[in-house]
This record gives sequence, C-alpha cells and structure tokens, in this order.
Amino acid sequence: MINNIQQKYRFVCTLTFGDIYGQIIIWLITITISLASALALMGAKRPIYALAAVALVVLLSLPFLLFAFVTTLLNHIELSPVQPGTKMEPIPGNVSQQQPVEASS
Repeated sequence: MINNIQQKYRFVCTLTFGDIYGQIIIWLITITISLASALALMGAKRPIYALAAVALVVLLSLPFLLFAFVTTLLNHIELSPVQPGTKMEPIPGNVSQQQPVEASS
C-alpha cells in the first residue's frame, strides 16, 4: 500500500520596498530623461518626433522593468516544508494584522 502523506509547505514572501527601490528610481530617471528629450524636440519643425521618442523609450524600457520586478519577487519567495505537528509561528517582521478566514458550515 502506498503511504499517502500530504506534505505541508510554508509560503513566505520576504520582499520589501527597499528591494525594488533602486529599480523604480532608475526607471523614473529614464522616463525623466525621455521627457526632457521630448521637450527639446518639441521646438523642432516636426513635434511628432518628440512623441515618438517618448513612446519608444517607454515601450522599450517597460519590459525590462517588468522583468526586473518579477525576477526580484521570485527571488524573495521562500517555500519550505513544515514537519507534522509543528506549530506555525509568524516570521518576525512579517506579521500581518489580518485574521485568517475560517470556513463556516
């Protein structure tokens, strides 16, 4: 007979704002520089180039930003097995004020 033991896992996300702060600052600098270049191009004969420049910078930088966010998030997810009979304690610094949902019958 096969032993059917369900293994329980503890899922913890240790991501903090400080982990993505640098990525946000760099992207804001990129957008600011593209807007500055667009303002410089607005004085030219064809202001459509200004809009195209901003659109191109945003379009090309957004996938890199999303990739950086997602990989940073995935690097901060911990999944560890819990031994049977172990009491689940909250991790210090990761305590939520929300109460768990209980099923009612």
